[in-house]
Amino acid sequence: MKRLILWLPLGIFLLFVALVAFGLNRPGESTIRSQMIGKAVPEFTLPAALAGRPGLASRDLATGAPRIVNIFASWCVPCIAEAPQLMALKRQGIPVDAIAIRDRPEDIAAFLAKYDDPYERIGLDADSRVQLALGSSGVPETFVIDGKGIIRHQVIGGIGPQQLRELVAAYEAAR
Repeated sequence: MKRLILWLPLGIFLLFVALVAFGLNRPGESTIRSQMIGKAVPEFTLPAALAGRPGLASRDLATGAPRIVNIFASWCVPCIAEAPQLMALKRQGIPVDAIAIRDRPEDIAAFLAKYDDPYERIGLDADSRVQLALGSSGVPETFVIDGKGIIRHQVIGGIGPQQLRELVAAYEAAR
């Protein structure tokens, strides 16, 4: 009995180490989904990111028809990779709006001239307030908003072929 009591602290320590090692080896969920899915888009009005183009406001997202909102930046490398997928949405007649994060109009114009322009409206979110209100944690991110202004779907990260199919299906479901 005395020996058992002497080895008990070592046994508890080894059990603790095993639990920690197991927890470290198990991959955790690394994506943070927006808590706004299923809720109305928060009220906002963003100025136009480019002269001669409309900005973006929450009222533009509750007009009776679903819309896609892409959060991007000219300095975002994955945004370059997803540009062809966004153009594919535009070619399918799916309206795409944008929120440009912490960017400058001249950089946005150069980005769109180089990688194409799928956007109907581009709002400039200079301090990321709207981005954070939507529950977005980075760029790029894309949301499907139904015709009543309710957020129905979110794609975190760049849009590839699989995400494009997912977005089109979510857009159709939001009709």
